[in-house]
Amino acid sequence: MRTLYARIFAITIAIMFASSLIAFVATNVYYHVHLKPINDQKVTHIIQNTVSIYEQSAHQDIDEYLSTLTDLGYQFYLVDQKGNERFFGNPFRIVNLDQTHIERVLDGEVYHGIANYPWRLFITGFFSNELKNTVGVPIEVDGETHALFTRQDTVQQFGEMRRFLAVLLVVILVLSFVLVIISTRFIVNPVKKLTAATKKIAAGNYHLKLDLNRRDEIGRLANHFSKMADSLRRTEEKRQDFVSNVSHEIQSPLTSIQGFSKALREEDLPENLRQHYLAIIERESKRLSALGKQLLTLSFLESDVDKKSWTRCDIESQLEDVVSTTEWQWREKRLTVEMDTEPFTVWGDPKLLQQVWMNLVSNAIRYTEAGGTVTIRTRRDKEGGVAVSVTDTGIGIAAEETEQIFERFYKVDKARTRTEKSTGLGLSIVKKIVEWHDGTIMVESEPGKGSTFEVVLPHHT
Repeated sequence: MRTLYARIFAITIAIMFASSLIAFVATNVYYHVHLKPINDQKVTHIIQNTVSIYEQSAHQDIDEYLSTLTDLGYQFYLVDQKGNERFFGNPFRIVNLDQTHIERVLDGEVYHGIANYPWRLFITGFFSNELKNTVGVPIEVDGETHALFTRQDTVQQFGEMRRFLAVLLVVILVLSFVLVIISTRFIVNPVKKLTAATKKIAAGNYHLKLDLNRRDEIGRLANHFSKMADSLRRTEEKRQDFVSNVSHEIQSPLTSIQGFSKALREEDLPENLRQHYLAIIERESKRLSALGKQLLTLSFLESDVDKKSWTRCDIESQLEDVVSTTEWQWREKRLTVEMDTEPFTVWGDPKLLQQVWMNLVSNAIRYTEAGGTVTIRTRRDKEGGVAVSVTDTGIGIAAEETEQIFERFYKVDKARTRTEKSTGLGLSIVKKIVEWHDGTIMVESEPGKGSTFEVVLPHHT
């Protein structure tokens, strides 16, 4: 299997090769489209000046004259009307000039072989040392018209430069390979550390600290990975606490049921004690049943949201039903229940939302002392949602505990320790239901003065 290191190295080399190839083709196209006509004009201007200077010096030998000019970096081809030809300077690599072009030049035309040189993908015309890749003009030599063809001697003009560029290219390639190897290791090593950390997490070791002080994407990935590991650690701790709490919550009533069941077997047990023990067994059984139902509800709320059964819910009507259902509770404690509600509708599960209001109102009644007040309000939220608040004048909650009361089985101070009828899951379920309906729940409380729970849900017209 190819490693990430090998993949990055291979991809980088492939990119370098492809970039070089594309750059070569692009520069070749640029030469043929833009530079080739300019080069042709330049060589034409030079050869015409060469001819003009020679024809103005009547007694100068043509061979000596052209041989001198070859030192300036040009190649020449001279041919007369009889076909006698002479080369000056370095020889042409390919002598492939058509006879018709020679005859036209002898007739007085100018041959633009550089401008008309055919385009080839992998051959740059500037360095093509061919006779047809020249400029030709007529020249008078000893009273007879000759044809003179010339082009730059690129070997002479750019020989040192070409060697310099070749050495530069080799050095660049070697350094590129070395730097690619180093940079690839620099990139891959943190990934290896992340891989090792992933294996540790898979083995259940969440106490990880990646020592990667980087500010790039890998550094951010390592940072997010560390946060994920920390989140998994907290989740695992919560899971263990949850299992421990569930076991405790189940074990406590089971122990009571088992103990009192054994006591009922005694033949001489008084009838009043028998009824008392049966009442305890019944109460603990109901507590187990309630715990089981709430655990199933939590499991249900952890699953994907299915909105097929959702419908319009009349919040005001649901709150009135809750107040009516709990009437015996608040009348027994001589509480005053005030309602300041308006007709609002939301989209959701009616039974689950009813459970939210029942839990909040029941808690308010439970933790409010005799003679207190419970106030239920509905209003339009500033963002257009429906805000439902339940306020009591009860014992309140300490500030440091308000963020934890929605955790499963969380126990607050002794004054609010859950009663025998409580499982410690009510507010956790409330929070899940509210979030399930794309809402939020907040609490404001002060010990000795009471609490306010506010639920905000999206309004449905």
